[in-house]
Amino acid sequence: MSSLPYSQAAFSDAAKALMSTTAELAALGWTPATSSNFSQRLDASHAVITASGADKGRLTEGDFLAVDLAGAPVSSALRPSAETLLHTQLYARDLAGCVLHTHSRTQTVASRLFARAGRVRIEGYELIKAFAGNTTHEAAIEIPVLPNTQDMPALAAEVERLLDAGPLWGYLIDGHGLYAWGRDLKEARRHLDAFEFLLACELDLRRLS
Repeated sequence: MSSLPYSQAAFSDAAKALMSTTAELAALGWTPATSSNFSQRLDASHAVITASGADKGRLTEGDFLAVDLAGAPVSSALRPSAETLLHTQLYARDLAGCVLHTHSRTQTVASRLFARAGRVRIEGYELIKAFAGNTTHEAAIEIPVLPNTQDMPALAAEVERLLDAGPLWGYLIDGHGLYAWGRDLKEARRHLDAFEFLLACELDLRRLS
């Protein structure tokens, strides 16, 4: 009998699902130079997350570990990403079942371009309806852009403030890429793809104006 405090079968299923998604995102060039991290909730107390430094295009189940909701490794010698807290804070608030963090060129350029404004306002696009809870293109959403810092508790506190303020599906970090999440992997991926498309549209509009 396993002495692990979480289901090994659930861990394996989550890792396999994330491996498939990360391979697709790596092929798109959204995880350069081993960047990015991905996680999925296992149960009320644990999540599975990619280990630090792993090539996201060549992940195996051995590149994942379980963490508790404070971000500490559970029964693993692997080192989780320094940004694990940005994943687990969403699980602790029961706001997500999956978190995807990528570094596409579009996301990174947009994070730099809009850093001073602190947000990207998106309105008038049909694809706004891709975000859970939105039913009309007439809505407007704002993608926060947070300053980059190595102080993860401070960054997590800024995210907590944003979460308290209202509906949120993701945010940018200046020069660092995008965090997107959803109730499950399918929804998180939909949100990620929608952010990528809408940010690309905004960058194109600025180039053409």
